[in-house]
Amino acid sequence: MVAKRLGIVVGGGPAPGINAVIGAAVIQAVNQGFEVIGFYDGFKWLCSKEFDPPTHSVRLDIRRVARIHFDGGSILRTSRTNLLDEEGLKHSTFVCPDPHKVGLVLGRLRELGINCLLTIGGDDTALSARFLAEAGGENLRVVHVPKTIDNDVPLPQNQATFGFATARFYGTQLVKNLMQDSQTTGRWYLVTAMGRSAGWLTMSLGLAAGATLSLIPEEFEEHSSVQQIADVLEGAILKRRAMGRPDGVALIAEGLAYRLGDREELERLLGREVPVDAAGHPRLAEVPLADILKREIQARFKARGENLPLVLHIIGYELRSADPTPQDMAYCRSLGYHSIRLFEEGSEISSSGVLVSLVNDNMVALDLKDLVDPKTNRIRTRLVDIRSDFYKVARAYQIRLERSDLEDPVMLAKLAVEAHMSPAEFKARYLRAATPLWELQQAAEPVSD
Repeated sequence: MVAKRLGIVVGGGPAPGINAVIGAAVIQAVNQGFEVIGFYDGFKWLCSKEFDPPTHSVRLDIRRVARIHFDGGSILRTSRTNLLDEEGLKHSTFVCPDPHKVGLVLGRLRELGINCLLTIGGDDTALSARFLAEAGGENLRVVHVPKTIDNDVPLPQNQATFGFATARFYGTQLVKNLMQDSQTTGRWYLVTAMGRSAGWLTMSLGLAAGATLSLIPEEFEEHSSVQQIADVLEGAILKRRAMGRPDGVALIAEGLAYRLGDREELERLLGREVPVDAAGHPRLAEVPLADILKREIQARFKARGENLPLVLHIIGYELRSADPTPQDMAYCRSLGYHSIRLFEEGSEISSSGVLVSLVNDNMVALDLKDLVDPKTNRIRTRLVDIRSDFYKVARAYQIRLERSDLEDPVMLAKLAVEAHMSPAEFKARYLRAATPLWELQQAAEPVSD
């Protein structure tokens, strides 16, 4: 009988609940007769010539993990090292595996007798898991547990990724405090929230806390200008002032920087090189979009002879390793349990590996290759649907320019006064900023016979 040996790897950025997945998976695996080995720092050492099993891995048992589900962070730590061909990413958006890295990892796993691999991570870790499953063949079964506070992995029935609920909970408290400070001091906050490509966290924080407005990538066209984004923000500030309030909190998704163009365009705007991470994504922390918007908005008010206090703040890092809420603890323990079910005898695991998810509290295994965008070979990104009821509710409670404001003579006159313009000038200047993207898209669609 072949020994059952399970390896566990955590990749990507931290997310609340990692330890809950690890703990539940280890308990269930040990109870099913597995030996379990955890690898430190993701794939960092597994694909390195410096890999040393006693230093870079650890035997996991029930005693060691029995209570870790209460804790944030990761007992195995994490890293963004992946198995993508980084050289190829410099020349193409279509990602491929790095044969050398994949071969090294498979060799390490084979030497340690690992025939089952559990990966915990976001889209790039899932991609690495798929590359290992395809290269490992019958000798390696791979199950992936999706995690990211960005909530951008396309799970069935819009199920949230683990860690998102906790990030929203703690983030809402922080936004609430900033809103109180904003009102007390009579100034505006521009708050950048994490979210590489999608606006789920930003929009959810704004809806939950009642922030003045939230700006997400999905609301803007590709290659939008700083001026177009600033128009929406400035319009909200002017409307707020017309309503008698000099204060406000605007949430800005960091991924909005991608709407300014590709890496070359970002570098042109900033006048310097923008570094990329191990998966080829521009490091958004290096793109100070909020600072760019701050300078643009303050310059506009200065031209009117006014001073507009704007304070920048970033929310994200303090959310990623927070202790999970009970909701995420229970969710993550379920994912850990079901991931081991998939390794048990009789379970079918695709040659490309599977992703474990829950639908109506029942386990559903998704073939990793079915989640891939054929144009890029990456896991598809789940975006906020700006025509959905979720978005409509979130937008309904924001203070931002609407077409109806420009059609209301009383409101239009108030807005024009704040902007030091005539009503006609204001309407012409801010009509596009007050028009939702889907209306702009409809207007641009050709009329069929």
